[in-house]
Amino acid sequence: MKFSVDEMRTPPEVYAWSRFGQQEYTTFLDENLSWQETCSIGDWSFLWQHWFRGPDVLELFSRFSVNDYSRFAIGQSKHVIHTNADGKVIHEGILTRFGDEEFMLHGRGGFWMRFQAERAGLLVSVEQDDWFILQVSGPNAIKVLQKLDPSEGYLDTKYMWVAPITIAGHQVHALRQGMSGEVGFELQGPAEIRQKIYDAVFEAGQEFGIRRMGGRISLINHLQASYPTIATDYIPAIFEPDTAEYLDFFLSSMPPNAKPAYIAGSYPGKEISEYYRSPVELGWSKVVLGSGFLGAEALLAEKADPSRVLRTLVWNADDVTDVYASLLRPGERNHTFMDMPRDQKGFMWADRVEADGKLVGVSTSRGYSYWFRQMLSLCPIDVAHAGLGTDVTVVWGNPGDPEKRIRATVAAAPYKPNKNAADLRAVAR
Repeated sequence: MKFSVDEMRTPPEVYAWSRFGQQEYTTFLDENLSWQETCSIGDWSFLWQHWFRGPDVLELFSRFSVNDYSRFAIGQSKHVIHTNADGKVIHEGILTRFGDEEFMLHGRGGFWMRFQAERAGLLVSVEQDDWFILQVSGPNAIKVLQKLDPSEGYLDTKYMWVAPITIAGHQVHALRQGMSGEVGFELQGPAEIRQKIYDAVFEAGQEFGIRRMGGRISLINHLQASYPTIATDYIPAIFEPDTAEYLDFFLSSMPPNAKPAYIAGSYPGKEISEYYRSPVELGWSKVVLGSGFLGAEALLAEKADPSRVLRTLVWNADDVTDVYASLLRPGERNHTFMDMPRDQKGFMWADRVEADGKLVGVSTSRGYSYWFRQMLSLCPIDVAHAGLGTDVTVVWGNPGDPEKRIRATVAAAPYKPNKNAADLRAVAR
């Protein structure tokens, strides 16, 4: 199956949609403040889950993910990344070890690993499951959980480890992880009790200012905390001849309501591979610890001598304002519409980043942070221009629209200070 960039730039119908349910519950401004000021509950239950069982599970994952599994205890989780032969990201997700030979993988990577398990000749069984994933994060998140389960044993949980917690009479799993860069847990368990857990958390959180995260704002925490996202910051590297069989398998495994990825923005890519990214470009170098995995030669060489690294870009407020002002100038063709707080159509919006007229990076995940009162984006950028405080230009505009050159400043990624690993008992006091 052959996909062209033009096909991915021109969807048959353009529509707004959200994997996160309702677009707004209060307002996106109010919701954007919640995980920094009080707490939030976000629903990631649309992710897929696969159980991997058997004596050869870690052998399988060692072959087809970039991670090291020499130390992987029961109750621990890892951010696993799968790459193609060129070291570009196919999928990624969270793998948790629940027993000696029992592992659950959250995310699209389950399909890739199931595909490989069926061909590897290893003692591995794979079963798809349906779990809920509710992320409860923010300064008051621990107080909410304490109200629900006063036992507090989960307060000793290390980052990226799982602990049991009892909510509404059900024992579920609490993974100390989240996408906001704040303290919190992912609550996980069978889908049939999802609503009971959600309702109990939301009710307990009322006195602590809890907010539900709607679809308009859900990925702004990814942007602020620098968590690149599939189909938003990169296209999965599965559109090549050597992955054609897997692509057919993957597409046939998707439910009817699954949405495709589309490309927009000023970046002039000619091949889909130009929208692939390596773990190094996405800021995940520290995870690349394995050896002998698919794509290891290319990726380990890149890790040792990277040409691009991940940064945040802070867009110039006056230049951004001019994009909106063009909508109110009679007789003038306006600039490409800049949705607020981010694109709502699920596109990978890729824009050129230039320095002295030369292409030096690609801007993605453009979004407005009400917390910072700034327009931000993520950007894999040439090392020579990656210094914090460097001035660059983002070229905003779809092909055929008037281009707007927006001044931007290179900043750290993550942009928001990361509080994931804070002392939970100190937070609880």
